[in-house]
Amino acid sequence: MKDRYDIVVVGAGPAGSMAAKHAALVGADVLLIEKKAEIGAPLRCAEGVSKRRLKEVCIEPDPMWISSEIRGTIMRTVGGSYLKVDESWKDGEVGYVLNRHLFDKFVAEQAAEAGADVVVRAACTGVIRDDSGKISGVRVTHMGETKEIGCDCIVAADGFESQVARWAGIDTSLSLNDIDSCIQYTMVDVDIVQDYCEFILGSVSPGGYVWIFPKGKHSANVGLGIQGTKIEPGRGPKYYLDRFIESDPRLKNGSVVNIAAGMVSLCPGLESAAEDGIVLVGDAARVIDPMTGGGIYHALMTGMHAGETLAECYLKKDYSKESFKPYEEVWRGKIMKELQRNWKIKEKFVDMDDRTIDELIEVASHAEMEKVRVDDMVKVVKERCPDIVSLYK
Repeated sequence: MKDRYDIVVVGAGPAGSMAAKHAALVGADVLLIEKKAEIGAPLRCAEGVSKRRLKEVCIEPDPMWISSEIRGTIMRTVGGSYLKVDESWKDGEVGYVLNRHLFDKFVAEQAAEAGADVVVRAACTGVIRDDSGKISGVRVTHMGETKEIGCDCIVAADGFESQVARWAGIDTSLSLNDIDSCIQYTMVDVDIVQDYCEFILGSVSPGGYVWIFPKGKHSANVGLGIQGTKIEPGRGPKYYLDRFIESDPRLKNGSVVNIAAGMVSLCPGLESAAEDGIVLVGDAARVIDPMTGGGIYHALMTGMHAGETLAECYLKKDYSKESFKPYEEVWRGKIMKELQRNWKIKEKFVDMDDRTIDELIEVASHAEMEKVRVDDMVKVVKERCPDIVSLYK
């Protein structure tokens, strides 16, 4: 690492790598640091993403980092209601379950090819300001040595925890209502449908849901999330996941080869994802879908547009909050309404009892749905059973 860069990106997940790539493409001197020893590991993600969304961020699919190709969705409830939708017949555009270990490396490699310096085992330990209070660099600990690195701008791509944003004075705090505690097992020797993502709703995972995402060759990511306010002593996510697996004959005799756990933010986004000298992207910017918990596309998209805006800032030598307006406008224009709508729906969903959820899925199963998306489900509910629940009340 050199003593100074134009831009330092903290976190080499999809958001950080995309930001580093697009800023470096115009010649900006960019450092991309990752505190872990290996980019993409350990895994904390169910790994699902739509084909359409990858196209939007100009990433061509590569069999190297695709575990399974998905053609549709299965939704089940505790009460036994069942919805299966084959989404591939209409336009062939459904999705993939990725191998995130390889996918994240792939995006970081693109950043390096664009000209960014990429360094692992490099943890940001503080934000530096000059005598006037302006952000002027970061402290980085790498292989036991701490050094100060000067820069004109920091990209906070350090995920849910986002210490960098807090050090820079940005409030990213969350209420327990807007946090899910999650755990996921990667399991082998399981007997599941290989080209459908499956979701189980209801008290099996209070305030959240169980997911089963196929990884090919009788392997799957099996996990769940529980809303922070619904966790009871001795009944955390592992308790519910173990209980679910034991109850499912397709899974109970499988073997767990990896365990991942962490928190997911489920808020409707931050009021501002930028200040003078700093930009927030991905999970750090709180852009996770509040209803589904999905965030790969959101990370890639915010990273890409942040990088494009930073490229303009580099050319103008202006990293003020005002100069970041194009970034704020484009990401909010793409997903902000969706985040706010899905947050409102999430607030209703988490308190639904099993009977209500059962009725909703039962109604949806007779609606001849072509796709299973939050807005598709809302449309069916409003048209066919408005008396069950008002999602917009």
